[in-house]
Order: sequence, then structure tokens, then C-alpha cells
Amino acid sequence: MALSTPTEPESTSSASDAPLTRRQRRAAEAKASTELAHVRSTPRLATTRAARSASTRPATRTAPASAERMERTSRWKRWRSTLVMMIVVPGLCAAFALPGSFAAPSQAAALYAETDRTAGAQELSVSTEASIATVARDTYSATTQGELDAAAAEKAAAEAAKRARAAAENSTPSGTAAPAAPPTTPYSLSAVFNTAKQYIGTPYVYGGATPAGFDCSGFIMYVFGQYGISLPHGVSGQAAAGTRIPTSQAQPGDLVIMNGHDGFYAGNGMILDAPKPGGHVSIRPIWTSNYYIVRI
Repeated sequence: MALSTPTEPESTSSASDAPLTRRQRRAAEAKASTELAHVRSTPRLATTRAARSASTRPATRTAPASAERMERTSRWKRWRSTLVMMIVVPGLCAAFALPGSFAAPSQAAALYAETDRTAGAQELSVSTEASIATVARDTYSATTQGELDAAAAEKAAAEAAKRARAAAENSTPSGTAAPAAPPTTPYSLSAVFNTAKQYIGTPYVYGGATPAGFDCSGFIMYVFGQYGISLPHGVSGQAAAGTRIPTSQAQPGDLVIMNGHDGFYAGNGMILDAPKPGGHVSIRPIWTSNYYIVRI
């Protein structure tokens, strides 16, 4: 059985076989050129779209910085702040201090004068003599206990001499001390020494030559004067008035001569003398080896 193939209508085949008009031909050419242009521009358009999509696509996020880098950055910020403070703060202090330091003396004086000036202020003036005396006093050293004791002894001796002079003046109208009774024995060293012992306890008076008060040479001069022997009132003169003898031959009544002091030799290395201010006539050991013996 033979199959029959359907055929198109005759109207269609006839229409396609008909020649195109000028208007249809132009429309067909325009359509073909449009399709060609579309085909040519398709790759470029795809590329442009891809580039546009790439540009508008958000950037890939980067991985966050490590903890060590962040810690290092934070530490540097702290050090930077500290350095800034160390540089800026001293600079500001110096800036405030410099104007006062470099101010002219006249300006500084004016500022101080205005600051110290107060209403109803009182003034206190100190004399130049007072300030000089204070400075001079500060240059002296402290007084020692020995100096205080010596001053007290001198004061006591002066008072004792004053009382002795008052007693002597009351006993004799002429104001001179009454001499001791003349010795009943002739002159000898032992007689002189016994007479000298009668005045033990008499106070020391500088320049004294009476029983009211003796100094060292005044005591010797007064005792020898009772035997009619006149001696000068002085250590060197009394030493020159006698004869120097060896110490081994010394007897009580001889003179013990020292540097600036003398007395009666009392035997056994002792001396009878008027010692110093505050003391009195007494017998005591010879305290030095620097002496010699003189016999009158």
C-alpha cells in the first residue's frame, strides 16, 4: 500500500514562488543586516557584561590580621602616647617658667614689690651694729667647762679679796693691814719658814703683799721684810737677790724659783706658796721638775 505525502496547499506554494516587491525586498535586507549585526555584537556584549559584573561584584574579603600584629600595633600606640606626653609636658613647663627666669631685674623687683605690698603692713628695722654683733658672736667657739670653772674661781677670789680689804680697813684707820708680830728669834732659814707657815690659809690676791691677801712674790717679800731683808715684788728680782744652790742642798726656807712663780721650799719635794686666783697659802707637792733653788 502506497503512502501518500501530504502536500502544501497550492495557495502557499504559489505565494512563495511569487516575486517580491521592492518594499518587501528592502524589508528583508534590513532584517538580514540587523540579524548580522546582532550576531557580531553578541561576543562583545558578553564580554562587556562579564566585565561589568566583575566590576560590580563585591571584592573578596581578606583574612583578618593576626593577633600578634594587632597586639604590636596597640603597643606602639601606647608607647607613642607616652612619648608625646614626655615631650610635650616638659616643654609646656619650660615655656611657663622661661618668662620669669629671663625677666629683667627691674621687672622682677617690681613684681615682688607688688606681691609683698599689703595694706597696714608693719615694718621692723634692724640696726647694722646688731647684725654685725650677731655674726661676730657666731664665730666664737663654745665655752669649755674648764673656762667656766676658772671664771667662777676668779670671781670667788675677787670677792674674798674684797672682804679681806674691808676687814683690814676696819682694823686699821690708815687702811693698811697690821703687820704680824716681829719674830723673837734671829734670822735663819728655819725661822723664816716658821714665820711663813703662820700665813697658811691667807687668800690669793693678785698684787697682794699683806696678810689681807698675797700673791706668790708678795708673800715672800712680806715674810723676809719682817727680818729686815728688802726684796723686790717680782719673781725674777727675788731670784737675782739670792744665790742659786743645788736642789740636793735645799732646806725649808729657801726659795723655789719657777717660770713666773716662786715660793718657800717646805722639804721632801713640797712647796709653801700663794698659788693662784681662788686659792690660798698652803703647802703642796712641787708639780714640775723645771725649777731651781735660791738661798737668800
